[in-house]
This record gives sequence, structure tokens and C-alpha cells, in this order.
Amino acid sequence: MTEEIDTYGAAQEYINATPKFTRKNSMENTGRFLEHLGCPAQNCKILHIAGTNGKGSVCAYLSTVLKKAGISCGMFISPHLVTMRERFVIEGEMVTEEEFLEAFCTVKDCLDHLPDKLRKVSYHPTFFEFLFFMAMVLFEKRGVEYVVLETGLGGRLDATNVVKNKKLCILTSIGYDHMQYLGDTLTDIAREKAGILRPGVPVIYPYKQRDVAQVIEEYAGEIGAKTFPVEQAAIKEIKILDKTIDFSLHLNYYDYIGFTVSTSAVYQIENVSLAVTALGILADERITVKVLQDGIKETFWEGRMEEVFPGVYLDGAHNIDGINAFLETVKVHSCGGRRKLLFSAVKDKQYREAAQALTGSGLFDEIGVVALSGERALPLQTLKDSFEQYTGVTVKAYDKLESALTGMVLNRSDKDKVYIVGSLYLVGEVKALIRRPGHD
Repeated sequence: MTEEIDTYGAAQEYINATPKFTRKNSMENTGRFLEHLGCPAQNCKILHIAGTNGKGSVCAYLSTVLKKAGISCGMFISPHLVTMRERFVIEGEMVTEEEFLEAFCTVKDCLDHLPDKLRKVSYHPTFFEFLFFMAMVLFEKRGVEYVVLETGLGGRLDATNVVKNKKLCILTSIGYDHMQYLGDTLTDIAREKAGILRPGVPVIYPYKQRDVAQVIEEYAGEIGAKTFPVEQAAIKEIKILDKTIDFSLHLNYYDYIGFTVSTSAVYQIENVSLAVTALGILADERITVKVLQDGIKETFWEGRMEEVFPGVYLDGAHNIDGINAFLETVKVHSCGGRRKLLFSAVKDKQYREAAQALTGSGLFDEIGVVALSGERALPLQTLKDSFEQYTGVTVKAYDKLESALTGMVLNRSDKDKVYIVGSLYLVGEVKALIRRPGHD
């Protein structure tokens, strides 16, 4: 017996309920279901992105430049901040509720009529798999030329890794996150992420840690993938301004090219460099130097050192490497008043290490913590204790986000700067609150 789902809201409810009754599927069965769907979007030029930090930003830069070049492009990213539709972007716009529902129904119909091999193992897509399948259906329907495809967790065993015919792969910065699944060392994590590589498919990655680079190079060598490391020496003339960053990047095809990034987030220099190098390797004549420069400058990515109000910044730094990258940007921000920090995290993240790094920086005059909603939220007292362990600065605990924003954002002078940082769930809750009618 199958249930009838005919509204956007009901489709969302069904997808949100899937973690309660699904388990991780084998790659073979995930691949079988994609075949059962008819292998949608498999003829598209797929740009596959894995890594610990920066995946979403790299996807955004790629997608914006492709759109600027007049090239049709679909982008699948995760997580979403406010609405599930954010995960599916076509021609720079997230899909409509009607498109979402249609794609959902296509996947659900295939699920209701499983082939024998999948029926015997009681196959059901996980939350992430369901959305991935919907993305491929949406991209097929719209007939996009390129697909910018972000992995969820990991690489080798990620649901997105069942796709064939990749055009190129990008590995972003490798750091400590999801160690229970990916391994305890950076080399173990890098090996898992490098599992997206394919024979003959170029791979672009940042050359930072020698051990990580060695793992990527060795694996690429074993399977016959050509590597294109982006080295720090290729990035010159960095000029950090109040709301933008200028820098020059050496590209094999063009020598040095100047770029302006519309953010003050220093960590985006690396992400832009990866995206631009990848786009250069595509060698698509439609992607001119001007298209590259204009597309990079026009890219906006929510929740990454985003100035949501004057002097108020929102950043989804949700692991220790992200926190350290966030702090590098705070250091270059001039501030004539007080720096205020509002933080929250989920319980499976490195919140103690984050608290130590944030307080140890000595950058913040006022610290607040706030509880998130949902099962993964850290208890408020645990958050408060974690910060108080490392600092003499008074740590104020807010039980509601609205009161935290009132206390830290509204009650500030024009010279103060407020930084809201931590889990992407926090970023999403802040964005939802800001978008609520009556908020300004």
C-alpha cells in the first residue's frame, strides 16, 4: 500500500521522517536505485566536490561563473539553511515548490515499484539519498549542461559517488570533522574524500599539508587521475578591504589574473582559487577571463562571513578548522568599539575545542551562547561551562535566539562588531528569524 502525497509540505514531511526508519545503504544498492530511476542527468558534465570546509562556497563560485558564461547549470548542495529547496539550484535560482514536488513524486513512484533486488533487501533511500535522487531528476528535466555536485559526508561511500562520467573533481580543504565515519587522522580523512576520484578525470586540490597532498597524489597516481594542486605561491598581491578582497592568481593558461571577491572572509581566497583553477581546466571557450572575474565578484554565499546587518556577521564555522579560518578574518576586521561573539553548536561537533580557540584568541570583549532547537542541540549549561573553562570574560547564556539577538545585536554601539558563529543550524535559525515579517 502506498500513501498519496500531493503537496509540497507533505513531501517535506515524508523526507524529514526518513531518518527514523532508514539505514545507510550499500553503494551497490544506491547505484541500483539510480539505475531504476533511469540514470537521470548522467549525460551532463558533472563537477564533483568533496572536502571538509569550503565545499558549498566552491560550488557557488562554479555555478555563478557558469551562469555568467551563459552555460546552463544545476547545483546540488547541503545542508540547507532555511528551506529544503535551497539544495537544488538551477540557473542561479532555487527550484519552485511545484518542481520540488514533481521531482519528489518521480522518486517516490520508483520507490513504490522497486525491482526484485532492491525489494528483497527492503531498500529505502536515506534522507540525503532521497534529495540527491531528486536533484538528478530535476537536472534531467531542465536539461542542464553542467551539474555542480557537492558530496554530503565523506567521498568514497557518499551517495553522490555513484554518478558516472565526471568531468572533473575538486577536493577542498581537509580537516577534522565526522571522525567517527572518516577516520581519526587527516590522512585517513583525505583518503576517504579522495574516493571520488576517477581514472582520467582531473582533480584540483589545495596544496597545504604535505601528508594530505601525498595521499591525494598517491591515490590519483594509482588510478590514473591527473592532479592540479593549487599552491600558496600561486596567490599574490592580497589586499583585504572592508567588504572585499583583491588578489591575483596564477593560472597556467593566462599567467596572473586579478580577482575581487565580494566578502571580507579571508578563507574564500582559497575557495575562489580552487574554483577558478577548475574552470580553467575545463577549457570552455565561453568562460573568458572577464566572465571569470565578473562571476567571482558577483558570487554571494549565505552564512559565510555574511554581513546581515551593518557590523553584524554570520558565519557557519562548525568545526575547528572553520573556527580558525573565521578567526583569521576577525583579526583583519578593524573595530573601533567592542567585539561581541554569539556561539552555538550541536553536540556531535568539537565545541570544547571551538570554545578554547575562540576565547584563546583574545579577540572578544563579550561572549554569549544560545541553545539551538532540535535533538542534536547542546544543553545550554554545557555550552556556557565550555566557554567559562577557558576565559575570564563573562559568558551570558540565552535560552532563546530572539533574546540573544536583542541582547547582543540591538544593544550595540555603531562602532561595535557582532559575530554570530557556529553550527549551520544556528545560521539557519538566524536567517529564518531575520526573514520573519516585522524583523529589520
